[in-house]
Amino acid sequence: MYEVEVKVRADHDAVRERLDATEAEQVNRVAQTDTYYDAPHRDFAETDEALRLRRESRYEGGDLADEETVVTYKGPLVDESSKTRREYETGVEDGETMDAICEAVGFDSAATVEKDRERFALDGYTVSLDSVAGLGEFVEVEVEVESGVDDAREGAFAVLRDLGLDPDDQIRTSYLGMLLGAPEE
Repeated sequence: MYEVEVKVRADHDAVRERLDATEAEQVNRVAQTDTYYDAPHRDFAETDEALRLRRESRYEGGDLADEETVVTYKGPLVDESSKTRREYETGVEDGETMDAICEAVGFDSAATVEKDRERFALDGYTVSLDSVAGLGEFVEVEVEVESGVDDAREGAFAVLRDLGLDPDDQIRTSYLGMLLGAPEE
């Protein structure tokens, strides 16, 4: 599975107006805490990989609806035009136990990224308005595909343009990378 993603810095109020005008459907609002791990056998920063444990709390009408934890492996970027990468993800029953397992086998916690995310569905894509602690406001447009990465990327660019955003302003650096001081590419 490939996650095709494009991300830009953007003012959420302006984007919400455009989402209303396009009749995008609000999917949910979540708070995410992402813990990233360093591998004992290779440098993920050098290989452009990531191992992440995500704890997500979903809200409906201001009330906590449910919580879930997933573990995700993200492979290196596969093109120079987006943040597309191979991704494997699965649910975890107990996030604290999964964290303990990772650390027991030598995967040390490297950093934590906290964000509030509002998700919308638009033209087969997920549009996320992200408020990231320490970084500010971003918009991500993403879709998962088995193949057809180029078409999916062009579709994501079209969604950005429909929202009044410029795909040329895309940031390929992850939130983790930005928090750790990597330059935005």
